Amino acid sequence: MNHEAVEGVLTEAGALLYDAVALRRRLHEAPELGLHLPDTQSAVLEAIDGLGLTVTLSTTTSGVVAVLDGAEPGPTVLLRGDMDALPMPEDTGLDFASRVDGAMHACGHDSHVAMLAGTATLLAARRGALTGRVAFMFQPGEEGHHGAKHMLEDGLLATAAAGAEPVSMAFAIHQSPTIPSGMIATKGSSLLASDDSFTITVRGRGGHASMPHHASDPIPIACEMVGAFQTMVTRRVDVFDPAVVTVARVQAGTTSNVIPETAELHGTVRTVSETTRDAVLADIEQVARGIASAHGATAEIAIVRGYPVTVNNEDAAQFALATAGILLGERSTVEMPNPAMGAEDWSYVLEEVPGAMAFLGTRPPGVAARDVAPNHSNRMVLHEDAMVAGIATYAGVALRWLRTRHET
Repeated sequence: MNHEAVEGVLTEAGALLYDAVALRRRLHEAPELGLHLPDTQSAVLEAIDGLGLTVTLSTTTSGVVAVLDGAEPGPTVLLRGDMDALPMPEDTGLDFASRVDGAMHACGHDSHVAMLAGTATLLAARRGALTGRVAFMFQPGEEGHHGAKHMLEDGLLATAAAGAEPVSMAFAIHQSPTIPSGMIATKGSSLLASDDSFTITVRGRGGHASMPHHASDPIPIACEMVGAFQTMVTRRVDVFDPAVVTVARVQAGTTSNVIPETAELHGTVRTVSETTRDAVLADIEQVARGIASAHGATAEIAIVRGYPVTVNNEDAAQFALATAGILLGERSTVEMPNPAMGAEDWSYVLEEVPGAMAFLGTRPPGVAARDVAPNHSNRMVLHEDAMVAGIATYAGVALRWLRTRHET
């Protein structure tokens, strides 16, 4: 199982924790949003300076691709860490809490950057033992801005493999405070859901609230749609190929004695297969228009397709779990029984090359699972010591993959 390829990696990762924590806290204090993260990019470039990497900056975003060439030519492995924060306040009380109003690293991307920079340091020190190439992808804009897609369009895969073999394996880690600290979890096939949004405008006829028969009230029509969508899911969608349809905002009216002309529904759709995704989006339009028509109103439907389903390559997922098992012990790995319904733009990369994403547990010690603040919470904190397992797993996947492909 190529144990010798990762001998000493966990110890080397542990020696890098101090610097990883320092970088993570620096980024946590100064979170940036979206596709353009100049301060974060500068911190990344500073962290990997002097490692002998070939660095390319994305032309349309703050993305960074840093390439490490081994002593001998061979396959290319792509490792990714996303860099952006969320537009929300922080209420953790940490000494290094966000100093930027309305921005917080509530999804742990600061730790992803720190782990990937640490991995670059570890692997650069092992350059002489590498047969092939490792490309480090520091990516902005994961939180709804399609940053991975932008980097692909900027030539990510060509840059990663320039003058070498194409990318044959792509691997990413995402931290999760709901998983015990230091544990690695993943699965083959669908890992995360697609993420689409919809806005439905129900258009009726306004009037006096005391005389609804003289109007065409869009509010009860919209409310009927909310319930109908739930029935639609339970009656039309295969329970073993699930979908989630959530209406998260209902907006209508100005005061208590006026029936408005319009009511709006805003919601999200999550699925774990592209077939169900297409079917559910079509069903939403059919149900909305049918209900509106039945009441003499109209429905205008706008659907925005977001991230695709994140589909792990079966072999790559098992390879990552096996690697983590060698490094951390089999009790520190778990094969997930089901996908999660969150979404990831890493899905765009996995549509292009075989690879996987794994979750790294960062639940703080002593905090029960029921009490933990999850990702996207204003109180989310993570156990920084878990970054040792993350760095080791990143590095171990690259080392074992290159060794395995060289031997075959």
